[in-house]
Amino acid sequence: MICAALLSGVLLVQAAALPEMGDLNAKSAALYAANGQELYAYNADEPLQPASVTKVMTMLLAMEALERGDVTLDTMITGSEYACSMGGTQVWLEPGEQLSLDEMLKAIAVGSANDCAVAVAEHLAGTEAAFVERMNQRAAELGCTNTKFINANGLDGMGEKTMTSARDIALISCELLKHPKILDYTGIWMDSIRGGTFSLANTNKMLKSYQGLTGLKTGYIAEAGYCISASAERDGLSLVAVVMAAPTKETRMADATALLNYGFANFAAYTPPEDALTPVPVSLGHADFVQPVMEGGTSFVVEKAKADELETHLELPDTLTAPVEAGQEIGRLTVTSGGETLLEVPLTAAEAVEAVTVADLFTSFLCGLVSGGEAQ
Repeated sequence: MICAALLSGVLLVQAAALPEMGDLNAKSAALYAANGQELYAYNADEPLQPASVTKVMTMLLAMEALERGDVTLDTMITGSEYACSMGGTQVWLEPGEQLSLDEMLKAIAVGSANDCAVAVAEHLAGTEAAFVERMNQRAAELGCTNTKFINANGLDGMGEKTMTSARDIALISCELLKHPKILDYTGIWMDSIRGGTFSLANTNKMLKSYQGLTGLKTGYIAEAGYCISASAERDGLSLVAVVMAAPTKETRMADATALLNYGFANFAAYTPPEDALTPVPVSLGHADFVQPVMEGGTSFVVEKAKADELETHLELPDTLTAPVEAGQEIGRLTVTSGGETLLEVPLTAAEAVEAVTVADLFTSFLCGLVSGGEAQ
């Protein structure tokens, strides 16, 4: 989060020289690069209801459970009486009915199925309430400051409402995009479940109208208005546009289109040369070198107008002394254009290097004596 905040600040300073975005229809909006860099924000911290865009967090926790091996796509999820009682968009789960996690994710991402979102939440955490605790904890870990989830699907509760902001939804969406498998679901236009007997049509109509769109989730309830977290990729640049509380479906799509167009027109992905990050020697360690990596990803986003004159500057020590912790900041990468600093990115150790102990040195000394004697 420190890196994301730093990069966000740098890019917002640059934004003064960029073309104007133009007026938006929504109450709130944010444009992010998928690596977490903020490119544009409009009332982005205003707490608003996200409706079914809530499900980006539900899908994130499901994908993280998949990565940990807690579940597989073939894991069967059972619909409880409570999950099957959800209103709004649903696939009409019957109590006791089982669908695979693969079909549940498809129903959530494509059909915005409220019943499936709750069924998955109950399977992963035991109860939806326990899952909501995880949702809020994960949001806090991601730096979300205006978010309080009350359920897994975004419907209003008994006197309660899920509240979040465009910036927080962007942060969650960027984290979700670290799991590329989710795009196999959010990018589906039409499909079916239950052996082809129940059809699904994606609620995100931008999949058909916007080049490079990959997802992620739409949302609507009367109090929230029309919301969307729209992800798209062109020429190696992956963006997330969040629109909150647009007055109509058409204005939601128009605002998301304007945000993405602005991003693709004015920014480009930048990856430092492969040979720029050379290993740093380590003394008195169990490894002789440690590999520096860029905190926040392998590529970053810069103004397109300045991309042709980029220079990369590294600040790394000549040597490090063990112990070195994984993730420890060991240097800094600075990207400039025409003498102007565009990015400053912390460089961290890719892996830990433990320090050698006196016993290690003594053992090494004895081994040296033995091997030396054998050589004679």
